[in-house]
Amino acid sequence: MLERAKAHAQFRLVIINGDAYVEKYKNAYQTRDVFTVWGILQLLRLYPGKVPDLELMFSCGDRPVVKKRDYEGANSTSPPPVFHYCGDQESLDIVFPDWSFWGWAETNIRPWNSILEDIKEGNKRTKWINRAPYAYWKGNPYVSIAREDLMKCNVTDKYQWKTRLYVQDWHKEKKQGFEKSKLADQCTHRYKIYVEGQAWSVSEKYILACDSMTLLIEPKYYDFYSRSLVPLQHYWPVRTARKCRDIKFAVEWGNTHTRQARAIGRAGSRYMQEKLKMKYVYDYMFHLLIEYAKLLKFEPRIPNEGKKVCAQKLASSQNGLGKRFMVESMVNSSSETLPCTMPPPFEPLSLEAFFENNEMIKRQVEMREKDSWESLKFG
Repeated sequence: MLERAKAHAQFRLVIINGDAYVEKYKNAYQTRDVFTVWGILQLLRLYPGKVPDLELMFSCGDRPVVKKRDYEGANSTSPPPVFHYCGDQESLDIVFPDWSFWGWAETNIRPWNSILEDIKEGNKRTKWINRAPYAYWKGNPYVSIAREDLMKCNVTDKYQWKTRLYVQDWHKEKKQGFEKSKLADQCTHRYKIYVEGQAWSVSEKYILACDSMTLLIEPKYYDFYSRSLVPLQHYWPVRTARKCRDIKFAVEWGNTHTRQARAIGRAGSRYMQEKLKMKYVYDYMFHLLIEYAKLLKFEPRIPNEGKKVCAQKLASSQNGLGKRFMVESMVNSSSETLPCTMPPPFEPLSLEAFFENNEMIKRQVEMREKDSWESLKFG
């Protein structure tokens, strides 16, 4: 099973007696693979001797790679175990925290612990009630149809969708020293839009952390934490097919229900600050690898082309922001506390009830909007 996963992977990671070995197969985009390995090395430093021996394959692309349809039927083989950053209803990838938790050097986004503090300070600079009463988004619209479609919701002479949408040119930003792309400076609107890129987007956590009410355009993909978010508690749901109208209604509703809108924004931000703190990210990684290792039916071994990696050597091999972010996110001492206790898994009925409740809330929002448009139509 593991060897069949090789076709999908950028690298193989092996942990033996607390040491990590990497066998690289193909290049990843930018330094995703390097910072993913770095994150696992920090886990080993945080909980020395507690991560069991294991062997895994990791895919660093945007979209999931193990499709359910390829492993259905009486004569199908078992699906290969592939670790990846996101999943969807049609895939079987094992979802793992993405590289940006330890920094994204190519876009000057600091490690999660650091950028979270920056955003918290940015939130203090402009109180919610004093923020621009529009829905804000800034990013690269050319990576997906969903984003290109979102740009049609921008303000025009004919339509006022209550949005402020901007194109982010990363090549230009890099030349200008990233002065206009600082995430902590983008918490100046009451509402912020999340829209997927080629798959899920790492921007989700930064948007939710901003104290603004997040307008979350119906996602296809999920990362390791997003399925626990609840509509109207942590975000406002927006339908893909009616995004412009939904965004306009959400902004108008929020501007006339400021207390409730501000509460949704704060709840999303509080989730990022309290539930997604870096300690819990490491604990998720720890428990995931523990459960994965229990399933192995062979003794992990160092691959023929595998190279031992350690934190100091990996950090010294980087330059500029890459090296700076590794130093910034390095775990310098082992944890004084044990990993959090893993709660029992959902019973199938309770899990189904949780997702059904979320869908019911979304339908209520849709009905509320429909009633609003009908009242305007028939006056």
